[in-house]
Amino acid sequence: MLEEISRQAKQAAFILAQLSTAQKNHALEIIAEQLEMQSAAILAANQLDIATARENGLSEALIDRLLLTPERLQSIANDVRHVISLADPVGKIIDGGVLDNGLKIERIRTPLGVIGTIYEARPNVTIDVASLCIKTGNAVILRGGKETRHSNEILVEVVQQALRLAGLPPHAVQAITDPNRDLVMQLLKLDRYVDMIIPRGGAGLHELCKQHSTIPVIVGGVGVCHLFVEQSADQQKALEVISNAKTQRPSTCNTLETLLLQRSIAEQFLQRLTDYLKPKKVRYHAQGDALHLLQALNADVSLVQEQELAQEWGSLDLNVVLVDDIEQAIAHIRHYGTGHSESILTENIALGRQFIRQVDAAAVYLNASTRFTDGGQFGLGAEVAVSTQKLHARGPMGLEALTSYKWVCIGDYTSRA
Repeated sequence: MLEEISRQAKQAAFILAQLSTAQKNHALEIIAEQLEMQSAAILAANQLDIATARENGLSEALIDRLLLTPERLQSIANDVRHVISLADPVGKIIDGGVLDNGLKIERIRTPLGVIGTIYEARPNVTIDVASLCIKTGNAVILRGGKETRHSNEILVEVVQQALRLAGLPPHAVQAITDPNRDLVMQLLKLDRYVDMIIPRGGAGLHELCKQHSTIPVIVGGVGVCHLFVEQSADQQKALEVISNAKTQRPSTCNTLETLLLQRSIAEQFLQRLTDYLKPKKVRYHAQGDALHLLQALNADVSLVQEQELAQEWGSLDLNVVLVDDIEQAIAHIRHYGTGHSESILTENIALGRQFIRQVDAAAVYLNASTRFTDGGQFGLGAEVAVSTQKLHARGPMGLEALTSYKWVCIGDYTSRA
């Protein structure tokens, strides 16, 4: 079954690669319209997933990732329309020139081919990835988590119906909805048909793909994000940024997980921080002096475990670590960070530039929230993933990250001397 799906995707990719931008945009407009027209059925299917999630005792953070609301579904449709407005990278001439012998050489962007995306409880990913792949002339095989089975089934049906209406092959977007994990292992070996694997989920999923795939894997999405408050920072503004980074949407990969606070301002700042975040019901995790200070403030605090400093909370939990200076802050990030998003709040521009130079991450911020690491916020449209590796793509992966290139060489019956 899986080999047949992959073979059909390869055939569809051949057709998609030859489409004009207008043809691809027409298909995307129909997808957006169908999402709106079929919204009642989509939301009903999503509620089945939500009910199952609650029965199985999933956390509220995970349920929030899974949930579709009328507003979120409309936002997804709007994101598809935004992809229409973006420049099509396929066919773009990257560079080139003419050799002394008259041979004209150009490097031109091309689709990757067939992309396999493995993801967890995020039904919006189904449409985000499908729309980006269609725009770039790629076919896609989607493998969502068992938590989103009903949502993914109907979303893919809607997309396939839209592709038929546009006169395009419906097999350009397919889904593996069987929860059997063996199918993932099989997909990872189908390098004859699939050109890239993009996992979106926890560290376990990424490790599984890296260890077992014979197909190139884009690693990313795990965000143990830090924010360092340096002693010269404007404390009132810092409180606002920390609240945004931690509480705006705690389940995302660009959410703040560990606050690094310079020891010299710890006592004063923690008093202000706990007062500011009290309405948000943030739970703190700390050790040593930070733990004692937070206990003295009657904050909801517990002793942080070593492994908790290296994991995503996905909730309103925040690690607090005191550091003596910027060197200690950067050392902590180097040890525990996942290369996703890191930020410093400071009025000392020299220290800010040092942080930017020395912190190795996909996105590094000076006086801003980590929540901006997002394809839409970066002006890329919907994103297929946030890559934390360095080859092929890094950071939010928009349209160009879903392309490769070919060298096109045009001569006049030219032979090499």
